[in-house]
Amino acid sequence: MNKEFKYGIGHLTPKLALQIANGDVSGIITEEVKSRVIKNYETVQKIAKGKKIVYSVNTGFGSLCTTIISKEETGKLQENLLKSHSVGVGEPIEQVLSKLMMILKIHALCKGFSGISLEVIERINWHIETNIIPLVPEQGSVGASGDLAPLAHLFLPLIGLGYLSKDGKNYHKAAEILNDYDLSSMKLHAKEGLALINGTQFITAHAVIISEKFSNCLDNADIIGALSLEAYLGSSQPFDEELIKLRPHHGAMLVAQKFRSLLKDSQFIESHKDCGRVQDPYSIRCIPQVHGASRDAYFHFNEVLICELNSVTDNPIIFNEEKAISGGNFHGQPLALPLDYVGLAASVIGNISDRRTYLLLEGKWGLPAYLIKESGLNSGFMITQYTTAALASENKSMCFPASADSIPTSMGQEDHVSMGSISARKTLRIIDNLEKILAIELLCAAQAFDFRRPIKSSVILEACHTYVRQKIPHLNEDVVLSEYINKALDIVKSNELVKLSNKV
Repeated sequence: MNKEFKYGIGHLTPKLALQIANGDVSGIITEEVKSRVIKNYETVQKIAKGKKIVYSVNTGFGSLCTTIISKEETGKLQENLLKSHSVGVGEPIEQVLSKLMMILKIHALCKGFSGISLEVIERINWHIETNIIPLVPEQGSVGASGDLAPLAHLFLPLIGLGYLSKDGKNYHKAAEILNDYDLSSMKLHAKEGLALINGTQFITAHAVIISEKFSNCLDNADIIGALSLEAYLGSSQPFDEELIKLRPHHGAMLVAQKFRSLLKDSQFIESHKDCGRVQDPYSIRCIPQVHGASRDAYFHFNEVLICELNSVTDNPIIFNEEKAISGGNFHGQPLALPLDYVGLAASVIGNISDRRTYLLLEGKWGLPAYLIKESGLNSGFMITQYTTAALASENKSMCFPASADSIPTSMGQEDHVSMGSISARKTLRIIDNLEKILAIELLCAAQAFDFRRPIKSSVILEACHTYVRQKIPHLNEDVVLSEYINKALDIVKSNELVKLSNKV
């Protein structure tokens, strides 16, 4: 492994975070960062022994912030925070998410404002490097005082509690696995428990996955949309550069430029002129505006995410012995809003994709009904659009913004919460559904494409169609379609069409 990322110093991006999680990049703690962390830790220990009152260093937590904790009990307080906040419910999140949470937490702690010991950071890094990952339930965070419940579960193994997995599938008691590696549970000191559970790492880890998956969906949607346009003998005029420049939204400009490249020298475009249509339905004609608007939402979301990845999001923030501030850097609102927005943007891409699938099945403009020669005896691709309709409808039901809600917690001390964890979880589900919708459009577009022979499309789209046909055959009679839908889904997830389009 030659690539390294310096925790606390380097500029973290979603791609880099995933490369660390996948083992392609090694996260390291430099001597400079070690010195910074040790100095900040020692500052907190001095505060804990002094007379200055600092939240959760020598006070209770949440609404118990006025309860003073003795010097002798500061460590016990931190262990109790991990135990009492481990109230998560539901299924365990995917292990890549748990691993990302640890990576993001280390990067934030290494900034040197959290008062945590180097030993704790190095133990967390051990989990990352050995791929021994804690169990984290999916539900329980309101996304305000940080992602308290999921982060508490994530770090229970530090004190010998909770559950760990060595194989990515089965979980065992943390104490048993730590014993296998001759590791004992750690003793937490002042502020350390709070530094671990305060932060937005649950929301942000989901956002990293969302960033990667939605970017891939947007690129695939353009290619698949272009295949559908060709098969439908759609017009290229809506992508005209002069036209788009009259309303030059960034996303629309990018999408139109991409379509001009995808459709270059296509014979299908010439055939459109003979089909007698003055203009196409919106799901084809308005692709630059619709796909482009979703791209603009993605760009804003990604900008906010990168800022969050490189931020300190716990509380209180320790600058020095004289300056320890209780603020609101843990509040999930900055991510909750764009997560809801990008979920809506993903839903829209699925909705317009479903409409293009419907157009291809109508039996118009030289295409057979349901894209099968002998319809009646065969239903062809009729029912695939039922699935896209179901998925699109399911996505719409998840578009209510979770960030519009707030339920006060902790006796009103935490009286406005972001619900960003819910925004993140449902947006990820929306994008999972979007991948399936696009896979079905790809399946139908490839079938429709075949009925336009012998004319040829552009070099890029011909290469993409050939790739699909290497995985999925043209169908002449009814078969069990779910097998081919899953193959199309693999193509969408693999990003192979995007890579291919960039090579040609």
